[in-house]
Amino acid sequence: MNKKTFEDFNLNPNIIKSVKLLGYENPSPVQSEVIPTALKGQDVIVKAQTGSGKTAAFAIPILENLEIEKNAVQALVLTPTRELAVQVTENFSTLGLYKRINAVSIYGKQPISIQKTKLSQRVHVVVGTPGRTMDHITKGTLNLEQVRYLVIDEADEMLNMGFIEQVEDIIKKVPKARQTLMFSATLSEEIQKHIVRYMKNPEVIEITPDKLTVEKINQRCYFINEIDKYKLLKDLITVEAMEKCILFCRTKKNVSDLASKMRASNYSVTEIHGDMVQQDRLSALKAFKEGEYSFIVATDVASRGIDVTGVSHVINYDIPLELEAYVHRIGRTGRAGNLGEAITFVTPYEEKFLKSIEEFIGMEIPRATPPSKEEIEKAPQTQVRPIIKKTNTSPKEVLKLYINAGKKKKIRRGDIVGALINSGNIPSESIGVIEVFDNYSHVDILNGDGPKLLKTMKELNLKGKPTKIQRARNN
Repeated sequence: MNKKTFEDFNLNPNIIKSVKLLGYENPSPVQSEVIPTALKGQDVIVKAQTGSGKTAAFAIPILENLEIEKNAVQALVLTPTRELAVQVTENFSTLGLYKRINAVSIYGKQPISIQKTKLSQRVHVVVGTPGRTMDHITKGTLNLEQVRYLVIDEADEMLNMGFIEQVEDIIKKVPKARQTLMFSATLSEEIQKHIVRYMKNPEVIEITPDKLTVEKINQRCYFINEIDKYKLLKDLITVEAMEKCILFCRTKKNVSDLASKMRASNYSVTEIHGDMVQQDRLSALKAFKEGEYSFIVATDVASRGIDVTGVSHVINYDIPLELEAYVHRIGRTGRAGNLGEAITFVTPYEEKFLKSIEEFIGMEIPRATPPSKEEIEKAPQTQVRPIIKKTNTSPKEVLKLYINAGKKKKIRRGDIVGALINSGNIPSESIGVIEVFDNYSHVDILNGDGPKLLKTMKELNLKGKPTKIQRARNN
């Protein structure tokens, strides 16, 4: 049987272009099952573990069916954590790049005024945590009247974190004439009681977890004394090509201690844990994702927020005490059809935890031998202190342009489009999402035409006046 391709789904060419830009070749099992069903408008319940490619599974059919010119929120995605909300929003934005989709994330710990400004634009997709989503609904800054697609992502985590009643309250405020898609690693009676009853004859799609967590991941463990862990880590880094590696520790203190040791050894490393300010956590994730760091040290609380392509290794520097945490951790590698390495350090008193994990995943994790002195000596010296070139995982063809004029100067989207075409010689197909704020505007310039524009021009003729343009900050 031939493998499915994204072309088999008869998608809009602009979505296919975005999919290719992201480097996706063939749909994952969950994408192959969900996309054709969701494209037909069918409600769907999907039981799938983390790392299955589920975000694209619901984003692609929603993006395919959105009415781009409609000035209203048409899709609402609920997620349990801030990090996941940001990640899902980025997926929507990238996959919808050439359809000019505007997606916004809303979550706690970010000023609500910033989100209110974003929501005042022409927004197609909103991704939010339950609490902040309800805040915006109550304040009247999020209008759900035109929502046609509702996604409940990681419903089991919503339940575990005590959000399920809030989710139910939000569901009641979304129009009944909608398509609902729910994703969960488990389907407990309580989830079915609170959510499934709001769905219309949903089709249940179940992706077996062993295909997601074991098949594409080489697992191994090392028995090691606590005081020898760091030396073993350095030896493994020396002999193995760790292009991108996530290291997990059980506590915030252990994360900070390990990250400090690695910095002292000149490794390119950042960290993420619960004590960090939210903006710092998101910045660390973004920097790791874009290749500024080759290592990130994290606690389990952050693991669901890390969705990065190209992770070659996951190292359980501290073995997890919760069985599902092991699955979530190693699910960070072996994604998008790539092979991944999952390494676990086990101290003498931790063997009982290893046995429990093996029973849980239904296999014995192979025991490995630490690298020999000869292997370490023969290894390329560049592996001892990795020098990672900065890369950018966001599409290189896109530049976010800053225009020094906005609503207070009575600037509209049409004015900007006209100026870019007539004054900037930018083809219409290279003009992406436009956001007009009070004093300035942002425009995504596609197809590599942004740098060309800035190389030749510092101003645009906007409504008959020369207006300053430059690369937007953080782009």
